[in-house]
Amino acid sequence: QVQLVESGGGLVQAGGSLRLSCAASGRTFSRYVMGWFRQAPGKEREFVAALSWTGGITYYADSVKGRFTISRDNAKNTVYLQMNSLKAEDTAIYYCAASSMLAITTALSDYDYWGQGTQVTVSS
Repeated sequence: QVQLVESGGGLVQAGGSLRLSCAASGRTFSRYVMGWFRQAPGKEREFVAALSWTGGITYYADSVKGRFTISRDNAKNTVYLQMNSLKAEDTAIYYCAASSMLAITTALSDYDYWGQGTQVTVSS
């Protein structure tokens, strides 16, 4: 069982930055692929970024590539999402998720555990 708690969301102007954190419980955190997803009002939840067990392999949605960086600290059981050059279209609730898959996956259905989400609002 893994419990995930996100933090770091808020209101920021376009062009600004935010860093989201996701604290995980459980001793096997390092064995999970970790991902970030987001859901804007009236839209389906979508993949944002994911990284492998060790953090050595990352994958990003085209819409955030070059602006967002996902990382993890297995010693702290925490995964991060650094978001730079934010745009109004990045406004959404951001969710952290953990997958027991052996490789990075972008499919929502492959993720076993989800956090409650944190709101990110970017004003234009």
